[in-house]
Amino acid sequence: MISRLLVANRGEIARRVFATCRRLGIETVAVHSDADAHLPYVAEADQAVRLPGNAPADTYLRVDLVIEAAQRSGADAIHPGYGFLSENADFARAVEAAGLTWVGPSPESIEAMGSKVEAKRLMREAGVPTLEAPENPTEADLPLLVKASAGGGGRGMRVVRRLEDLADEVAAAQAEAASAFGDGTVFVEPYVERGRHVEVQVVGNGRGQVLVLGERDCSVQRRHQKVVEEAPAPELDGDVADALHDAARRAAEAISYRGAGTVEFLYDPDTERFFFLEMNTRLQVEHPVTELVWDTDLVELQLHVAEASQSSGRLGFSTGGGEPQRHAIEVRLYAEDGAYVPQSGRLVTFEVDHDVEFALGGERGIRVDSGFASGDEVSTFYDAMLAKVVSWAPNREQAIRQLVRALRTARIHGVTTNRDQLVSILTDPVFAAGEMTTTWLESRPIPAESPTDSAASTRAEVVAGALMLAADDAERRTVQQGVPPAWRNVVSQPQRTTFEGHEPVEWWGTRDGFAVDGVTVLEVSPTRVRLEVDGVTAETRGHISVERPGAPREVWVDGPLRSARLREVPRFTDPADAVASGSLLAPMPGTVVAVKVEPGATVVAGDPVLVLEAMKMQHTVTAPHDGTVTEINVEPGAQVASGEVLAVVEENR
Repeated sequence: MISRLLVANRGEIARRVFATCRRLGIETVAVHSDADAHLPYVAEADQAVRLPGNAPADTYLRVDLVIEAAQRSGADAIHPGYGFLSENADFARAVEAAGLTWVGPSPESIEAMGSKVEAKRLMREAGVPTLEAPENPTEADLPLLVKASAGGGGRGMRVVRRLEDLADEVAAAQAEAASAFGDGTVFVEPYVERGRHVEVQVVGNGRGQVLVLGERDCSVQRRHQKVVEEAPAPELDGDVADALHDAARRAAEAISYRGAGTVEFLYDPDTERFFFLEMNTRLQVEHPVTELVWDTDLVELQLHVAEASQSSGRLGFSTGGGEPQRHAIEVRLYAEDGAYVPQSGRLVTFEVDHDVEFALGGERGIRVDSGFASGDEVSTFYDAMLAKVVSWAPNREQAIRQLVRALRTARIHGVTTNRDQLVSILTDPVFAAGEMTTTWLESRPIPAESPTDSAASTRAEVVAGALMLAADDAERRTVQQGVPPAWRNVVSQPQRTTFEGHEPVEWWGTRDGFAVDGVTVLEVSPTRVRLEVDGVTAETRGHISVERPGAPREVWVDGPLRSARLREVPRFTDPADAVASGSLLAPMPGTVVAVKVEPGATVVAGDPVLVLEAMKMQHTVTAPHDGTVTEINVEPGAQVASGEVLAVVEENR
């Protein structure tokens, strides 16, 4: 029996495993880098061990440090979580060699599926359909997909639509794969334009028993990274589902699989054919939807299998059939802008109404699995996901409705997120009909500017934001506090507050409070405003933040149905804040990995100027217009802050 478990991971992954351990009475050990010392999972563990190192992004990849932490803390087992070392066969061997229980598949299974090239060979032998790449592709074989052999999550993956681009895309995929997985091996396969990503959850005991817990649809993706997942897969023919389950079982049996794993398939709805993509020899990020549909704690099953593997007993579950009893949908809430650029900074407020965390529930509800809390810092070293928000209900329509409301009413301040994009996806008729494909988001481009920041904000929201600022100014006064805000003996004109993208709000400060034309102001404070508009009363909550002293203030306004972020336009502009026309600013903190041009070079709009790396992904900064490069202010290897001037391209006149 496992008595003390170390989780070789961080954030919501560690918290997820800890939740099951607490319920089962197992003591927990967290490991953390210096950048993560403040996060909730560290405080929640029974013990915590700091992993030394000057490179936080690589700290969790040090096998020797993790094994030493387990030994120092007295842990008798290690759970790898998902990501980092979870699919590293050498790590699994090192854990077992140290006399610890490894909560995961055998090293041999990990190696068998760790190389996507070798995995395809094994699956062909097992009778599982696979996609085959041509050795010498021609124009007729396009489009093609370059994929990393050692990893997933969209890293090291590129779509090629012109043969002349193949070599460059292979090189870029190799660099990204090497950075993310430590292995730059890539391969090429045919790219199915209108496919669906459908995966099957399996649990095996390494002795011939394989439990199949239905399928999940993960087709809603951006840049080959999953955004929305659900179970069971909508609009999937029953015979196709049965065939998928059978293929997944054969895949797991072929490698005597032990523990929880996922067999991923590319499904072509036009032909009702499916093809093996890969097998993830670990728990998946999206496992909560399967748990909520099947009333099964997958982490508990993992622990049960690991304990049974140390004895001669058989795994005590049935591999029989059964049907899911409800529908579950999960969205990945990211700190990123509308162009999918990761964001970092202080998460001032993070509140999502929910029924459970990291746990099963009743017939319906909202589950939140998160590694962050209000006040935490979102760093540049790790994945930008803030939380998984999961809705479950008796049917898909109710699950969607619950999830939309949970997202709309969430209070998230301090960093830009994809919350509004998620709502837009969930309320789209294509999603409602279950007709999504892996390229759907590309064919349905989401505006680069989030609705949260756009002029779509209602007048009531803008008025509320202006009054919050006025109330905040009044509270901060050190003199004449009894005088109404912005009081004038002779009123010649109203006060004006302006937010970017909006008409100015004109207001008066009177003995009876605030007055705004067309609006009845009922109550005002720096964090709460009640307004009556056209006979309808609504309350708005908010938060005022300032990036640095003297910088424009931002007001995060949370209404009953949506949120808005409003940036104040200062009455006077500091010349020091101005930048030259044509300046290319860093979209996020990161590292410069390549500079593509030199000062004096002539470029056209869209030409790559330099490449940044942040959160293990590479981002190309391009020329905004035709012109001449007049400045390059960075070099490869340089660390840059968000908003820093990287280069200047002077526009042709």
